[in-house]
Amino acid sequence: MQDFARRRATYADLEAVPPNLVAELIGGELVTHPRPRLRHSVSYSSLGWVLSGPFQFGRGGPGGWWILDEPELHLDGDVLVPDIAGWRRERLPEIPDDAFCTLVPDWVCEIVSPSTAKHDRGAKRDIYARHGVRHIWLVDPDARLLEAFELGADGRWLLLKTYKDSDLVDAAPFAAAPFDLKLLWAD
Repeated sequence: MQDFARRRATYADLEAVPPNLVAELIGGELVTHPRPRLRHSVSYSSLGWVLSGPFQFGRGGPGGWWILDEPELHLDGDVLVPDIAGWRRERLPEIPDDAFCTLVPDWVCEIVSPSTAKHDRGAKRDIYARHGVRHIWLVDPDARLLEAFELGADGRWLLLKTYKDSDLVDAAPFAAAPFDLKLLWAD
């Protein structure tokens, strides 16, 4: 039996995915998953709201960031859609008028769900490290956890701290404006 190499997925394949699915190109493979459940949407909408005041708008915090929900990132051949991403304004002074961003974010957050956990904790996290994203947060609304990681000098993720339930989150890079983790839960 002849072994055929799998064809690498293209951006055209990604564009052909129905709009009810989130589509990404990870390591040449087209990866899709359903839009987040509403409980998960509450978590990332709330986190974006909590961070935008002090870090994007400078209300009660230092400002100096762009915080975006579901930006499409083109990182070499990979196309990723983190739930939330942030760029320091000294690196991204203004938001480009494009459908996607090629500048690596300084921070990303993935809201982990049963349909995304394998990629969020695996290939996507590896891609973020390879491209030099400095911080990643993984939020699990079902377990009511936030894991804060920082990229080490060796290119590996270092777990800074795990927050649970209603802990006060004071994690890098947003330690200047701590918030109550319970704000992210839909209850």
